[in-house]
Amino acid sequence: MCVLLAVFVAFLVLQHEDVQRSYIYPYDYREDIVEYSRRYQVDPYLVAAVIKAESKFKSNAKSSYGAVGLMQLMPETAVWIAGQLDDTQFSVSSLQEPWCNIRYGTWYLGSLQEEFRGNEVLMLAAYNAGRGNVLEWMERYGWDYDFHDVDAIPFRETEEYVRSVLKNKAKYYQLYGERHE
Repeated sequence: MCVLLAVFVAFLVLQHEDVQRSYIYPYDYREDIVEYSRRYQVDPYLVAAVIKAESKFKSNAKSSYGAVGLMQLMPETAVWIAGQLDDTQFSVSSLQEPWCNIRYGTWYLGSLQEEFRGNEVLMLAAYNAGRGNVLEWMERYGWDYDFHDVDAIPFRETEEYVRSVLKNKAKYYQLYGERHE
């Protein structure tokens, strides 16, 4: 009976919005997220949702694949982004800096948003699995820019990633509410 009561109390505590904001859905680096979201015309809650899924807001995060920082950028991708932005000051070590990682990751999301005509399912799949894979899937499976069937994504990891980010984005809207447009 005590265990059941403890589980019930823990459940209730976790449902409290202040607890969710502080521990489950943080919105650290908000100023940078809002600034670069406006600059690159990307929903700031989508950026926060990507950061939560990629690194859980840990700026020193590194993946076993070599992705770095809050938005888990591959160094090669970041070098390419630096070229697109004419950022001659960029170095791979800059990706450890939250503002730089958010700037580059948000720019990249914006470029995917443009390429995939605002389709968040396709752009998030491309962020996770690479734009080349998504373009191949579009051709192979006959997907168009109205595609929204997350279940049809052929990579399980990417399917779960897209589902998670979209869920996170909805939760960020619920918890933080205001729009940044």
